[in-house]
Amino acid sequence: MASGDGFVTVADGTVRWGRYGAAGVLVRHRDADGIVRYFLQLRSPHSHQGGTWAIPGGARNSDESPVEAALREFAEEIGIVLPAHDVVDQHEDDHGGWSYWTVVVDVAERFEPPPSLNWETSDVAWVEADRVHDLPLHPAFRATLSRLGG
Repeated sequence: MASGDGFVTVADGTVRWGRYGAAGVLVRHRDADGIVRYFLQLRSPHSHQGGTWAIPGGARNSDESPVEAALREFAEEIGIVLPAHDVVDQHEDDHGGWSYWTVVVDVAERFEPPPSLNWETSDVAWVEADRVHDLPLHPAFRATLSRLGG
């Protein structure tokens, strides 16, 4: 296994994190009243494009599938292990040879955020789907969320 940590320049000239691409988890919960909430992360000022809200995620290692990478990153950044059998969808955003995978996980119950967060995370929150766009979103996450119908 080779670590995916590192920046790359993709076909359109933009710089992306993840030598083998990247992946993250969009955790979704629908309550009894039909209200959908997403579990989001406020990226630390010490991380790439810090100060924006997005999903926990990061670089894929050379031997990881998008699902494996997304679930590993979620566990590293949030401290909660999500089972692979809860994955309901995967979405690839290809940026000219470099891809970001959004792995969607539905949970039956909203979990409590951990009491302490790692250095990549300033805050986490369950956000109602119809209010997500009120937040300062990471630009790539905003575009992906629109494509996913959120």
